[in-house]
Amino acid sequence: MNAAEAAGVLLAPPTEQEPDAAYAALHAHGPVLQVSEPLYLVAGYAAVDRALRDPAMETFDAAHLEAAWPGWREYRAVALFADSMLRSNPPHHTRQRRLAAGVFTARRVSALRTVIAEQVDELLDELTAYGNGVDLVGRLAYPLPIAVITALLGVPVADRGKFRRLAEALTGVLEMHWTEADRVRADAAADELIDYFGHLVEVRREEPADDLVTALAAAHDADGERLTADELLANLALLLVAGFETTTNLIGNAVVLLLDHPAYAEKLRDDAELAPAYVEEVLRIDSPVQLTTRRVARPAEVGGVAVPAGAELVLLLGAANRDPARFDKPDVFDPDRQGVSPLSFGAGVHYCLGAPLARMEAQVALPALVRRFPDLALAGRPKRRARMNLRGWRELPVTLTR
Repeated sequence: MNAAEAAGVLLAPPTEQEPDAAYAALHAHGPVLQVSEPLYLVAGYAAVDRALRDPAMETFDAAHLEAAWPGWREYRAVALFADSMLRSNPPHHTRQRRLAAGVFTARRVSALRTVIAEQVDELLDELTAYGNGVDLVGRLAYPLPIAVITALLGVPVADRGKFRRLAEALTGVLEMHWTEADRVRADAAADELIDYFGHLVEVRREEPADDLVTALAAAHDADGERLTADELLANLALLLVAGFETTTNLIGNAVVLLLDHPAYAEKLRDDAELAPAYVEEVLRIDSPVQLTTRRVARPAEVGGVAVPAGAELVLLLGAANRDPARFDKPDVFDPDRQGVSPLSFGAGVHYCLGAPLARMEAQVALPALVRRFPDLALAGRPKRRARMNLRGWRELPVTLTR
């Protein structure tokens, strides 16, 4: 596969195909590939890292959409993300993120470790009834992070079950390619989430609690300028979906890697202190988020290539994490490697707010799982979701006992 063929694979409608060969072809070409006059694929670690931190590289915010895509607000899911901090640039991004960051402080996240451990133990207790076969996505990788993020937000326990379906539909528009059917499902999910959080905000205004819904609603009510009504609902929906979607993929990807490498699973079983290094290597070799995009606000240099204002960059996080110029034997799962620093959660001002929480959930869950079920094994090869960006497994069938 040459670089042009690799670009064709990566820019085609998503399938279950693994992108590893395409990433290797791009690395053989160089850190940056110009695909067309406005479009560049960025695969090199150093180039992606620098672009993520460069203020000249902006997200596609509402102003950019307004100029390039008349009528874009009719697409409710696109509009929902555009109103959130995910698709905003400073100073709007700075204002929105500062408000949400108050709930994701290091102290508060650290205090959740005991709660996460208790939740993991409960979920593992429930798994014992499924010794002959169980889907670990449905029984562990999804319910753990949804329990944690809904608790932070202040979402009632009884409502947790609905969000997996809504997230699957809503995040379809985060892919580079989506169909009209994808758009219809995403818009319906956006409307449902907006209605849901609109109601919950009203409840929390009457019954305040120590949660993110209450905090952000108060920020909006203070003067209407710190957070607009659209931004309030958009960021609540974003934090919910992002709070479990990537963590679900992280845990699922990690389980498959461990079961494919039983010697490492045994080491983790014997020493839970290895979990942080294992999680970093999982993030590197099988990132739950494979790419992000940027628009070049003014002429700049990316990976030694001059790019003009208005150019569009596809920053391939998954490829950067496998760059042979940065990592020795990049396609080998090696939790013992040093200085990993994967770009899976981004970098710069848009670095994922929930990254420490996602890491902690995986660090607690993985050693507990392999300790509780030493005979854990795959029940056949799992199948990928047909996604290029949000990378995970549709189901993860395993057996718990021999």
